[in-house]
Amino acid sequence: MSGGLSLAPTSWGHLASFNAMASRCEVLIRTADRELAFLMAYQVMQETRRIEQKYSRFNHCSLLSRLNVNGGNWQNIDAETSALLVFSKQCFDASNGMFDITAGPILKLWDFGPDASLPCPASIENALTLVGFDKLIIETSRLFIPNGMSLDFGGIAKEYACDRAVSLLTLHYPQELALVNLGGDIACTSIAEKPWLVGIEDPFALDNHKSTISLIGGGLATSGHTRRFLLDKGRRYGHILNLNTGYPVEQAPLSVTVIAENCVMAGMLSTIAMLKGANAQPFMASQNVEFHICS
Repeated sequence: MSGGLSLAPTSWGHLASFNAMASRCEVLIRTADRELAFLMAYQVMQETRRIEQKYSRFNHCSLLSRLNVNGGNWQNIDAETSALLVFSKQCFDASNGMFDITAGPILKLWDFGPDASLPCPASIENALTLVGFDKLIIETSRLFIPNGMSLDFGGIAKEYACDRAVSLLTLHYPQELALVNLGGDIACTSIAEKPWLVGIEDPFALDNHKSTISLIGGGLATSGHTRRFLLDKGRRYGHILNLNTGYPVEQAPLSVTVIAENCVMAGMLSTIAMLKGANAQPFMASQNVEFHICS
């Protein structure tokens, strides 16, 4: 092991695994060359952890935390952060304001652990006044976050890391086939003649798959609340929040899985579908992508 990276031979090549972004991460590499497989997997791990350290709101030394702490001032941003903000606006616009990275003040109120309880209505009402992507002022190389507001890239960071890792593998190892799986967010390096088989988890029997998808390229992402939820007086609250009310989305499916041209697009669509609640199915049916909904 190196830096928490493990590597094991398989019948089809090598399987690497490591932990990042509060998830078990894997790299499936179709090569019998152990040294090559290690170099590829190590690059994926390094890039994933770089993005986690830069954009985690739980890391008080991260760039994102520094941006949030210094709200109320103009702050310089680099090209990578600028590009993420541009994509975040696309998510905001495509969801009619429901997919919003400024949800930080609301997210801080909700805990979905076993001993969690509901936030008080007054705190939710107050936090909602500090949410709204359209309140940000974004320029090419600088950003203004109003005082009290905070950003959270949790809805896009893992998908972005997945696509970034695959881009690096494609750049440095263009002839090699690999699949990157960051806690269920998946991307492939290129079109594979032999499909990758990806299981869709059974929401009623976690860690078991209910069906299998053949993936030859692009990205796959799943949004859902099968694992993160709160039980209060017999009522189940999923962790995906409706920013119009400050409470979890009602009548949402248990999970939505989407296959798209890349992982960030799959993640955006699956998250918006969850935010649509009872309208997840008609929304996805209008998107011209393959999808699977578990209710």
